[in-house]
Amino acid sequence: MTDPSKVLIVDDDPIVTESIAEFLGGLGYATITARGGEEALHAIEDAELPSRGRAPLPFSVLVTDMSMSGMDGLALIRAVRERHRDIVPVVVTGYGTIENAVKAIRLGAIDYLTKPLVDEELRVAVEKAVQHHALLSENANLRSQLDERYGLDNIVGGDERMRRIYDVVEAVAPSKTTVLMCGESGTGKSLIARAIHRQSPRADMPFVEISCGSIPETLLESELFGHMQGAFTGAHTDKPGRFLAAHGGTLFLDEINSASPGMQLKLLRVLQERAFEPVGSNETVNVDVRVILASNRPLEDLVANGEFREDLYYRINVVMIQLPPLRDRIADIPLLAQHFLELKTREAGIQKSGFTDEAMAALRLYSFPGNARELENIIERAVILSKSMRIDLDSLPPNVVDNTPGLRRPDHSTSEGPWRLEDWTPMPLRKALEEPEKQIILAALEANDWNRQKTAEDLGINRTTLYKKIKQYGLEIIGRAV
Repeated sequence: MTDPSKVLIVDDDPIVTESIAEFLGGLGYATITARGGEEALHAIEDAELPSRGRAPLPFSVLVTDMSMSGMDGLALIRAVRERHRDIVPVVVTGYGTIENAVKAIRLGAIDYLTKPLVDEELRVAVEKAVQHHALLSENANLRSQLDERYGLDNIVGGDERMRRIYDVVEAVAPSKTTVLMCGESGTGKSLIARAIHRQSPRADMPFVEISCGSIPETLLESELFGHMQGAFTGAHTDKPGRFLAAHGGTLFLDEINSASPGMQLKLLRVLQERAFEPVGSNETVNVDVRVILASNRPLEDLVANGEFREDLYYRINVVMIQLPPLRDRIADIPLLAQHFLELKTREAGIQKSGFTDEAMAALRLYSFPGNARELENIIERAVILSKSMRIDLDSLPPNVVDNTPGLRRPDHSTSEGPWRLEDWTPMPLRKALEEPEKQIILAALEANDWNRQKTAEDLGINRTTLYKKIKQYGLEIIGRAV
């Protein structure tokens, strides 16, 4: 863990370094001295290594003279900024080196002091450097948390289609290319958008998200482009829009399919020119924004029906990412469930060891109309309500178990076995048996590591019949991902 009070003092005059060290030591700082730039870099590297079982104690502040033999202060600061960006430099300069001191400030030095040093000035400068170091550490921690929550590693799934999506995200992230995502609500479009942003050169700039379908049409233009005072009733002050708020970063426009024809035309212009006028203003605003869009309805169908502008569709359809629903990623359900279990237990401070076989079977048989978002909510509920170390059927919502084809909660008051049939819903017997048959075949394939011959033997069918069933139920996609 970084010690915020550890200061490295560098000067080729030992009297100066010892004097500064004695003064700062009296203020409670831990100090180390070095007689030049090379010695300082060695000291920094040594401080970042564990010693005799103790954790590393890196430096927080560098106080360095500018004029030294060998590596001068400017070269030292440049090397420190390249290799150890969390160390904050303070420059000490003598007569005739003010120009280099200014260069050092541009490289990241927090302040510069002139010789002879004044104790109070030195105290204030080092105190400011320590505070800046703490801010840098906090920002680094926040970035780490964002990467953990929204980075590509947080997108779970072994399905072949998801693997292709990972490849696309890695390929498009470094560019400014517009990305269009399509998929049902809850499939993770926002998560993919954030992953693209976190992997892009814009990661330290704003990520702004807006759902076009959640804002009334009369207010959407103001939300996107901002407005001037008096532009309409209720506009009491100037307000910047989401495009301006995302300047330098990424703007994610969700449910773009719900935008009106008039708004579609305005979006077409801003996407082409990266310029717009706030509501009530004639002044054009230019922005540098990477735009990611998403739709929960197939846009090509809306274009064919005249509900979505064809020119806008072709403008935004540069890179298309199609997110599959969770019901088509059955093999990913255990992976996602375990991922959400670890996440929710960590957030709640509760220990859980996994799922019972019955609970996992119910999750795999459930259709998940709300997709991965619904699964996350189900696991969060189960973590809070479960009284045992493993998530069981009693911890799952009634709709997950009771609406699962062919299964319902155990009824221990009868002797009809652990499961009872649902109340009958009229349908052909062949159709009613499809989902259970699919799950039985999938379970047998996974139990045999997708050895088709062994699976066919266990099920008592020939390989040709098994291959037909695999193709009928779309299981070959899962098989290729294993």
